[in-house]
Amino acid sequence: MNRVRCLVFNSALGPLDYRVPEGMVVEAGSVVVAPLGPRQIIAVVWDAGRLPGAEIPANKLRPLLSVLPVPPLPAPLRRLIEWTADYYLASLASVARMALSSNGALRGGSTVTEYRLTDTEPGRLTPQRAKAIEALDGQQATIRELAEIAGVSDAVLRGMVNAGLLEAVVVDSDRPYPPADPAFGVPDLSDDQTQVAARFVASVHAHEFQPYLLDGVTGSGKTETYFEAVAAAMEDGRQVLVLLPEIALTETFLKRFEARFGVTPVTWHSSLKSSERRRAWRAVAMGSAQVIVGARSALFLPFANLGLIIVDEAHEVSFKQDDGVRYNARDVAVMRARFESVPVILASATPALESLQMAESGRYERVILPSRFGGATMPDIQVVDLRIEQPERGHWIAPPLVKALKDRLEKGEQSLLFLNRRGYAPLTLCRTCGYRFQCPNCSAWLVEHRLSRRLACHHCGHEVPTPDACPECHEPDCLVACGPGVERIADEVAAILPEARVALVTSDTLTSPAKAAEFVEMASAKAIDVIVGTQLVTKGYHFPELTLVGVIDADMGLEGGDLRAAERTYQQVAQVAGRAGRGEKPGEVLIQTRHPEAPVIEALASGDRDAFYAAETDARRDAGAPPFGRWAAIIVSSEDEAEARDAARGIGGSAPHLADVMILGPAPAPLSLLRGRYRYRLLINARRSTELQRVIREWLDQLRFPPGVRVAVDIDPYSFV
Repeated sequence: MNRVRCLVFNSALGPLDYRVPEGMVVEAGSVVVAPLGPRQIIAVVWDAGRLPGAEIPANKLRPLLSVLPVPPLPAPLRRLIEWTADYYLASLASVARMALSSNGALRGGSTVTEYRLTDTEPGRLTPQRAKAIEALDGQQATIRELAEIAGVSDAVLRGMVNAGLLEAVVVDSDRPYPPADPAFGVPDLSDDQTQVAARFVASVHAHEFQPYLLDGVTGSGKTETYFEAVAAAMEDGRQVLVLLPEIALTETFLKRFEARFGVTPVTWHSSLKSSERRRAWRAVAMGSAQVIVGARSALFLPFANLGLIIVDEAHEVSFKQDDGVRYNARDVAVMRARFESVPVILASATPALESLQMAESGRYERVILPSRFGGATMPDIQVVDLRIEQPERGHWIAPPLVKALKDRLEKGEQSLLFLNRRGYAPLTLCRTCGYRFQCPNCSAWLVEHRLSRRLACHHCGHEVPTPDACPECHEPDCLVACGPGVERIADEVAAILPEARVALVTSDTLTSPAKAAEFVEMASAKAIDVIVGTQLVTKGYHFPELTLVGVIDADMGLEGGDLRAAERTYQQVAQVAGRAGRGEKPGEVLIQTRHPEAPVIEALASGDRDAFYAAETDARRDAGAPPFGRWAAIIVSSEDEAEARDAARGIGGSAPHLADVMILGPAPAPLSLLRGRYRYRLLINARRSTELQRVIREWLDQLRFPPGVRVAVDIDPYSFV
């Protein structure tokens, strides 16, 4: 092979042809360094005939410069990259870039100099050095990473090195991870668990593609059953990928994994240091990493010998990426398993309706765990009608829930209050002139965060200090918080139960896996009486002494006209209800609502999940909505509103007229201004049999837009804002 076609990481260029110098050995998937003008770029050699482009004369080809010392991207991963780019209408380069997500890993083995605190007794310390010493206890990382952890400058730490307060440690970048032992902590499984685990183990040993929907009630021991499949893959010398929807769940999962296999698995998420990412990436590519536990981006790691994929909490919306390549990790995981010829397990207590329909049609094999492990019973669920049981004025916890909270505190048991709204209040206004605090970059109100004394936008991150006076009329002490957030609920609990130890659990407080682990340790040690949290507390946690769950506003998720609003509400409330009564003591759930007659509330109260899903399925079928029809969105944005509007109208004006495709819009997006960009939106509804991607591709390929306009396509959208 004296010439190759390479995929370069620039979508505007497309594939490029190069000459292979004599003596250089390359193959499909090889990661190479190639010339591009005066620069050197990284590229991937692709399979002959699979990338379009005109044939360049041999005498015009420039030679490749070198082959990087990493294994070639495997063929199944290359097929996955092609499928993802085609299905989600993304560029091949943008998808492939996710597979090469650690630049440092591509340069081969090396050592890294890291630093840690010494035992040297410090003399007089500057405030910055004292801050660093307090923050860096037990930490070891590069100077730059330690500076980020401590919140000080590099210069402060370099001064500490010179003063002997920090010492250098040379670390091998490719040091192996401790091996897991599949026979370490073999559990005693129930009869139901044993049957399910045996099915998974047989499938792993068969080395064949088989998608499973593991449908088990909360507390039924789903993790223990798929751990047996993980053990089987280890025994076969093959790798395992476990996808989790939230980084906050990682530490809890790692402890359960360590109890079963003797060591923690390799992790992959955005909080890793660059040296940790480099080590993990190379261990995956070389085949030495046995089990990878990570967020959705771990799906594109270059596994050398993959034997099993598990998607835990597979119904979770956070598996759908809403920018860049807008893929759904749950669905892409199934496709990766297909290309790798391995089983994939989608585990959930409240499966997505799409997954249930795939099981109904026979494309997934559904395995059921119908009861809780160890004789624990499902909690008793009651509805609190807020039209009758009204909270006190200015309060949000109704009298029955107040009574239940007091009862649990007297018994020494734990309670959990759920409200999926961060901060103290969603809206702050002036009682004198009516001024409302709005984000300058987004069409959204600023949310008051009383703990940090800031007003923040949850869409773009814009923050301002909470002012003492109204910026419009300058009246002091006139600002009013409207509506509740979890901080406000926590304050109310503290007023009702002043002796209670209250923990606030949100993405603002559990900002790292370490903080999540600290929360779990405190809750498990009964150092917390009442947990107040957002959707972070709805899944994955097991606290035996937690016997009461209160849902503050079950109707909140039903607002906004979202296609999946009822399904999401059911999933969230059912999941948070499942935190109650997981030990020997029975659990109770109180759901506060103003619409007790709503089908989703009635289904939660009666525990009749099947009836709810049947009604939801009929409604989707009648509307031609997923999984019975196809949805796609085209989002047009620009910093110039007129430019965005005109581009959107141009797309709408050239829309194809097809019998099985309905196009709605263009119209301003519900969130019409986001991060300083004005947004217009078109929604496409098509029959299941329609080649939707081909229709959209041919429609948009004929159009040209100004440089300031971005046009994004979202296939199978979950967000409609």
